[in-house]
Amino acid sequence: MWLEILLASVLGFVIYWFVSKDKEETLPLEDGWWGPGVRPTTGEDESIRPFKVETSDEEINDLHQRIDKVRLTPPLEDSRFHYGFNSNYLKKIISYWRNEFDWRKQVEILNGYPHFKTKIEGLDIHFIHVKPPQLPSGQTPKPLLMVHGWPGSFYEFYKVIPLLTDPEKHGLSNELAFEVVCPSIPGYGFSEASSKKGCALNDSPVGLAAYILEKFSTWTNPEFRDLEDGGLERKFSLDDLLTGTMLYWTTGTITSSQRFYKENLRLDNTHEGIKVHVPTGFAAFPCELVHVPEKWVKSKYPKLISYSYMPHGGHFAAFEEPELLAQDIRKFVGLLERQ
Repeated sequence: MWLEILLASVLGFVIYWFVSKDKEETLPLEDGWWGPGVRPTTGEDESIRPFKVETSDEEINDLHQRIDKVRLTPPLEDSRFHYGFNSNYLKKIISYWRNEFDWRKQVEILNGYPHFKTKIEGLDIHFIHVKPPQLPSGQTPKPLLMVHGWPGSFYEFYKVIPLLTDPEKHGLSNELAFEVVCPSIPGYGFSEASSKKGCALNDSPVGLAAYILEKFSTWTNPEFRDLEDGGLERKFSLDDLLTGTMLYWTTGTITSSQRFYKENLRLDNTHEGIKVHVPTGFAAFPCELVHVPEKWVKSKYPKLISYSYMPHGGHFAAFEEPELLAQDIRKFVGLLERQ
């Protein structure tokens, strides 16, 4: 009798497992409020307002004065980038930033795309919205939301956007064109954070640059640690690197941006185990911080349509390899539409 009960229990468990293993779990979404105080009883202003990046003599002079006061420590012998940012190479960065970098020119470049702000759950959220300049008759653009991470910004997408919105001009087929939206996620750049506190990196532009740019070295290619200059200028221009740094410095958001890790990398994040049942494309860049095999991706995203192992590239793919990323996005959408 006990054997029969045991066998029935095992059979019941197996049946339950087969029935429930592909059941789509959902993450409950509720209206939140991340602004100050409690949600107002009146409706939130959801209007979309034009926004423009600006600077001033006061902002630039303050930056220069702080750079002039920097105190550097000599690097360890033969340390290269194995102990963080090499202070010998940092001298070159500082000199360029102080004497040649033109922040006003970079502000004009930033304003080359349309900027906007809107209120979302109590926070002022910034984004750029780029539409195709022209489309073949009868064609509509595909909406595409591109979201940066840390320590990045919306500026990382400036080189891939034209490949997606105006493909024919860049030697690509005009069968697919995208309408691109790139937000600054809350607490980054020009988007409001739910709370802000000060820290040393928010007081020292050189310390901030060393902290951020070290990531653009070692997260682009771990072998760059063996180089005296961290290989930074092999993939990026100093203007591009310092523009990204300035988006943290001028907005004072380095501290609020790091809350992402405090609030998302927790052991009690139950949603980590929930599968994502939407069509998915995955571009695996070989120098990314963690390599995720296709089988692992498919376990989380069962409707994986495209998995591309890229020939080269690292963590900041859109910034480093815009052509490869644009081609893979187009490939994924093409496959999806043919299904």
